[in-house]
Amino acid sequence: MNLLSRYLKRVDFESYEDFVKNFEFKPVESFNFAYDVVDEYARIAPEKRAIVWCNHEGDEKIITFGELKKLTDKTANMLLGLGLKKGDFIMTMLNRRYEYYLLNIACCKLGVVLVPATFLLTVKDIEYRCNSADVKAIFCINEKEVTDYVKEAAPECKSLKYLFTIGDCEGFLDFHKELEKYSDDLPPQPRPALDDTMLVYFTSGTTGYPKMVMLNYKYPLGHVITAYYWQGVVDDGLHFTMAETGWAKFSWGKLYGQWLAGSAVFNYDYYGRFTPTDVIPLISKYKITTFCAPPTIYRFFIREDLSKYDFSSLVSITTAGEPLNPEVFRKFKEITGLEIREGFGQTESVAMLANSRYGTPTPGSLGLPMPIYDVALLDDEDNEITESDVEGEICIKIRNNQFGLLSGYYKDPERTHAALHTPYYHTGDLAVRDKNGFYWFVGRKDDIIKSSGYRIGPFEVESALMEPPAVLECAITGAPHPERGQVVKATIILNKGYTPSEELTKELQEHVKKVTAPYKYPRIIEYVDTLPKTISGKIKRKDIRGENK
Repeated sequence: MNLLSRYLKRVDFESYEDFVKNFEFKPVESFNFAYDVVDEYARIAPEKRAIVWCNHEGDEKIITFGELKKLTDKTANMLLGLGLKKGDFIMTMLNRRYEYYLLNIACCKLGVVLVPATFLLTVKDIEYRCNSADVKAIFCINEKEVTDYVKEAAPECKSLKYLFTIGDCEGFLDFHKELEKYSDDLPPQPRPALDDTMLVYFTSGTTGYPKMVMLNYKYPLGHVITAYYWQGVVDDGLHFTMAETGWAKFSWGKLYGQWLAGSAVFNYDYYGRFTPTDVIPLISKYKITTFCAPPTIYRFFIREDLSKYDFSSLVSITTAGEPLNPEVFRKFKEITGLEIREGFGQTESVAMLANSRYGTPTPGSLGLPMPIYDVALLDDEDNEITESDVEGEICIKIRNNQFGLLSGYYKDPERTHAALHTPYYHTGDLAVRDKNGFYWFVGRKDDIIKSSGYRIGPFEVESALMEPPAVLECAITGAPHPERGQVVKATIILNKGYTPSEELTKELQEHVKKVTAPYKYPRIIEYVDTLPKTISGKIKRKDIRGENK
């Protein structure tokens, strides 16, 4: 049982052409994912699985929609008990904990704005996000490094009132102990409007601090495109996306579209280094039906002896985040009989381009446009490129009733106007389109680095590197890497009195790890006497990457 037919005029199609021509949402005047999906399943199919969760220690929890309704009503009552109300902001740093779902759905019921954040944030990251979004409560995992950072940041967070974690920790409220104080019967609440802000994601920028992407209550409906038509999730199946709660990929792969399409979601909770041999057996153990991960994960997988594992439960596998190696595609097809289908989108969107369930995947291609978007390639003057194999920026023509696109940037009217009050939304990503209409990724117009599925903005790393006295000037770029797709590279001019050395390199790398999220540190450092610049003094990163040689 799924809810797709309630919101789509037609669910299944005979071909991609049929899909593009005839896909259409039914008129939507009111929609709240918590009430209209979670609570509705609880009413009509209370025993239907919603969440399957396990962790590295062997703990396991299965939550049905009937149970989820009670838990989220209880959580909503707790938030009300704290004095939180519609329009207030809370932030989560919960890694892959199932408690994230309780908070997400509870916030949705109340109109409290949720700010999902990665548990990898450091003190400065936490301070910036809390003060930018006027965060009133933080819910984080109970790992010493994380709780220490949160406690250190808290005094500088002006609006912050409450700190929660999972279990006992000095200075924090215990989420589950507090939850037990409240009823699982939520009194009727006024529904948030469709255009109200539901989520705010911080996304990396290249010319400043992270942007605050606002997503409204229509956003979950857009993800039927992501889950059903790209990932190929199945009713009463179990979908596994390799993502933690702090990234938009979680919303793409572990919540909205999957539940609308009737699939349960799978979470494997671990802290620390990713180990392929811990993850692969879970596919057969839990009978995972659909799987999605960045190419880096697949590259780790094929280094193992895959013939020892059972992939027979899988019916669809997908990837996004960076280009997929042809060898990885070939190897997985050889082992599983399945073709990895790539897709493309952003924190600001749902799947824009994809090798959908209609048609044969084209290895290495981002795929074809999804029907909720009018995709175009534009040149630097915003002229549409109609010829094949000509590079342009992937852009979306703005529709009056657009599903699956940001509603704006929080506290940034100028950026919002530039993004949404012009004929096209600009992604900042470059591609070419072949004669068959498939899009092929070229590069990032704004120099964002994608490493192991993470998006890394050069500005934050450059700012961190400019703090030590040894550094006079620096530029951050991405360098190709066989497993991670890209790694962060720092090209540095040293101040007088400093000379390049392995010791200095290690010192600079450790500094970046301490002042920003550790995954952003430069794995490659090159020392130079000058940096290539434009007449206006801007660093020419393309020259550093060797693209103009």
